[in-house]
Amino acid sequence: MGRVISYEAPKGAVGNDAFTVNVRAVGGEWQPLFVYEVKVDMHEVRRASMAAFDMEGPVEVEVISNAVPIREAVIRPLSFAVAHRVAGNAVYFTLEQPRKLSIEINGLRFANLHLFANGMERDIPDPEADHVLSLKPAIHRTEDIYRLAQTPKRGGAAAPDTLYFGPGMHYLEETILRIPSHTTVYLAGGAILVGSLVCDRVEHVTIRGRGIVYLSDFHRFSAFRGIRIRFSEHVSVEGITTLDPPHYSIYLGQSRHIRIANFKSFSTRGWSDGIDMMACEHVDIDDVFLRTSDDCIAIYGSRWDYYGDARDVTVRNSVLWADVAHPLMIGTHGDHHRDGDTIEHIVFDNIDILEHHEPQPNYMGTMTINAGDKNTVRHVTYRSIRVEDFELGRLVDLRVVWNKDYNPVAGNRIEDIRFEDVSYWGANTLPSQIFGYDEERPVIGVQFKGLVINGVPITGAQEGGFVVNEHAHGVTFTLL
Repeated sequence: MGRVISYEAPKGAVGNDAFTVNVRAVGGEWQPLFVYEVKVDMHEVRRASMAAFDMEGPVEVEVISNAVPIREAVIRPLSFAVAHRVAGNAVYFTLEQPRKLSIEINGLRFANLHLFANGMERDIPDPEADHVLSLKPAIHRTEDIYRLAQTPKRGGAAAPDTLYFGPGMHYLEETILRIPSHTTVYLAGGAILVGSLVCDRVEHVTIRGRGIVYLSDFHRFSAFRGIRIRFSEHVSVEGITTLDPPHYSIYLGQSRHIRIANFKSFSTRGWSDGIDMMACEHVDIDDVFLRTSDDCIAIYGSRWDYYGDARDVTVRNSVLWADVAHPLMIGTHGDHHRDGDTIEHIVFDNIDILEHHEPQPNYMGTMTINAGDKNTVRHVTYRSIRVEDFELGRLVDLRVVWNKDYNPVAGNRIEDIRFEDVSYWGANTLPSQIFGYDEERPVIGVQFKGLVINGVPITGAQEGGFVVNEHAHGVTFTLL
């Protein structure tokens, strides 16, 4: 028997009436979902929609289009093969497992419904427990939060180690909440936190729940991030959604042992990347949905205050939508004052790329490695990647570069890059690129195994629309 949990939106939440969404366990009573407004696409900011719920077992979904009559409906990622039917002005389908979906009516990708069917939450904090500080909707002074968190709720009890933001609107008076070590921040379903969460030189912090971090009202140049994690370790982010941050959704600087799961984000500003990391190690990103107006995922070496190599990063089971720039990006920044950095042991596994739109040739590529700043990028695997038809860009861009917008010097090399079971359906108008910088700064050892473009297995560079220059060696194409 299926089960559904929905969350009432608080007064003050910004909705979008383009869709009506109802869900139910198979054969049960319909439950309405609140449909949030989510802004998308920096090129021309538009109002899309988002709804979410938790599920267990099979559930039925009804999506009613209020904005336009339905001529056709598509549910993406296409690899999920969600069977659906259209009846009147509604789309009906059944989900057997949690999914992150885009429901697109009449090809309208910028006025679509993003539907997030989460799994059931486990170990939800009890707001009445002694170790939990329950925060009601309010304008919160951070010093008050810290004071209450250091005060036992009753005699003989330890001070709370969990901050519970209950359903409703929460405003951080100082905008930023710095989270102490050994603390859980829980955003309940139906909670909206207006502000930014920061982990700075801390350890063993968890940020989780079904709530929203909302930053749409802050100016672009405020540069607030949804979550900033710097010089920290053993930090986990799970289940929450970030809406329209002025800068990165999650910002990682010189941190390690980071886990990000079931995270969702939308952005529309310049430099509003999804998850960017500088000089980080041991990062696991699982089951995220990122629709961003700059790189969805970016992995760099040294940058700003953060110094060191980047290694052991895994991104898996995720859906990426780059309205601007790259879905997957590695390599631009490093410690050019010394001998550069090494970025290595990176795995992208089981990923659907729904969009890539970049008019600037130097910043194209759904899967991109641009090694600059004397960096070496090596031992990178792209496995089970499905790229759908995109608006503007190229499939692959591997280059040792001197990007004069960002790099004082060129990169060092790219080596041992593997593409396994990668498929792409689309126009393939612009060629993919594999370019070394010169013979001292080459690309060496790029293996494509099981690359399929428009249903055709690719066994050579020309056949796949690849340009390989004279400073790239050991580029091979084989069947699975």
